[in-house]
Amino acid sequence: MGYIQGYDENNQQTDIGSAVRNGREILLQAFNWESHKHDWWRNLEKKVADIAKSGFTSAWLPPPTQSFAPEGYLPQNLYCLNSSYGSEHLLKALLQKMKQHKVRAMADIVINHRVGTTQGHGGKYNRYDGIPMPWDERAVTSCTGGLGNRSTGDNFQGVPNIDHTQHFVRKDIIGWLKWLRNTVGFQDFRFDFARGYSAKYAKEYIEAARPIFSVGEYWDSCNYNGCYLEYNQDSHRQRIVNWIDGTGQLSTAFDFTTKGILQEAVKGQLWRLRDSQGKPPGVMGWWPSRAVTFIDNHDTGSTQAHWPFPSNHVMEGYAYILTHPGIPTVFYDQFYDWDTSIHDQIVKLIDIRKRQDIHSRSSIRIFEAQPNLYSAMIGEKVCMKIGDGSWCPSGREWTLATCGHKYAVWHK
Repeated sequence: MGYIQGYDENNQQTDIGSAVRNGREILLQAFNWESHKHDWWRNLEKKVADIAKSGFTSAWLPPPTQSFAPEGYLPQNLYCLNSSYGSEHLLKALLQKMKQHKVRAMADIVINHRVGTTQGHGGKYNRYDGIPMPWDERAVTSCTGGLGNRSTGDNFQGVPNIDHTQHFVRKDIIGWLKWLRNTVGFQDFRFDFARGYSAKYAKEYIEAARPIFSVGEYWDSCNYNGCYLEYNQDSHRQRIVNWIDGTGQLSTAFDFTTKGILQEAVKGQLWRLRDSQGKPPGVMGWWPSRAVTFIDNHDTGSTQAHWPFPSNHVMEGYAYILTHPGIPTVFYDQFYDWDTSIHDQIVKLIDIRKRQDIHSRSSIRIFEAQPNLYSAMIGEKVCMKIGDGSWCPSGREWTLATCGHKYAVWHK
């Protein structure tokens, strides 16, 4: 594909997707579902130095704009940066400190839906009078009570869904994204509920606003047979791959397939971690440069716990994603709120990843995928295993780099 020329803040010519091509990103999700209760921008500012020292390239922040719900996912006035996480002043101080420490700030982009200010057509709150981007009912999809067209994706229930087919809507969203990027100082984007509108609009927004790195939340259910997770998740990962393709390959996507398989595998079914072609079974096995791997997030874990990773296996999960291809993400709770030994073990794994130059496209050779043992070589210089089966790489050139409960990593 042809890369689009953009400009970074020093007016140096850059490519959109340069971070994706480089493949050395390590992300921190820097909040959870309860963060709005804890003076969050101020709390994070105190942690920026540690975030940088730990090796993270980008920190994903919660939605920064005024919202009908304190968590930020029911936005109303998109240009108001006073939120339950803190004031505009505190947010800008945090972003400034992140810039000084060379950690990019990722904005959580919630543009699938927007809470109206005024009742319009049908008595629904589907008008946006009195605030910036003062749209009328044409901005809301017909399936959620507006006068716009049908949705180009799945409905987000209970609130007006935005009709991205409308040119005036896209023009305003692009203006807002450019403001976040160029004036406020966010460098990366995370697209919330990416299933809700066609991927071609995400492509248009990325091309216009030119974030350094983008990731989409394309979350739908894995393939289950009753409560049993099926071995073959190819159709699940294909849907995520199709979304990435629809963005013109400009965006990455969260690898929900890997999460779903990994959290079953660590319970004594590690055979799941090799697909029928001998590759990793998630998006990581098909398109690692666009696969953002993770263990938990504010929806799956935290106090919502919709789909949590088994807590006594979390370090096996991190040993897997932090040594493997793809772009790994660490969740705030596990990094900062659990035992300090978890923090230190994760930092050690990040350090090994960086020193041995494991990146999103590193080669992988899976040696073992048995119920209680998984082992693999990543690149030429790293071997790892998880599970309680015994295994170590053959040859004197291998040194144990780190180990913990049911995991070990070696390097040459």
